[in-house]
Amino acid sequence: MKLPIIPTLLAASVYTFAFTACDSRQEDAREEALEHKADSLEKKAEQVRKEGEAAADANENAADRVRKQAKDAVAAEKQTAEAEADAAEDNADAIRKAAERKADALEDEADQNREAK
Repeated sequence: MKLPIIPTLLAASVYTFAFTACDSRQEDAREEALEHKADSLEKKAEQVRKEGEAAADANENAADRVRKQAKDAVAAEKQTAEAEADAAEDNADAIRKAAERKADALEDEADQNREAK
């Protein structure tokens, strides 16, 4: 008795796909660990952004206080206070940019972990 060739080939391909499509437990655990690490990195990036923004806001508030205190000062003191306030605002901008770069780097690393699955 001769077996039909088409059903035999179809059955063989179905069995091959069924066995290769399943991930092993180790592969599932590895993917879960990568996903967990990526989530952790994204949370860390969010925290870096929040802390950077808080530090920048504190510098801007300090600059505003310096300007308010300098309103009643003599001209030379006003110029010094204005320069200090400008420097504080520049520092705030630098803090924001540094925090954003660090957070972006963390998110990039998280993306790489997800792509490694």
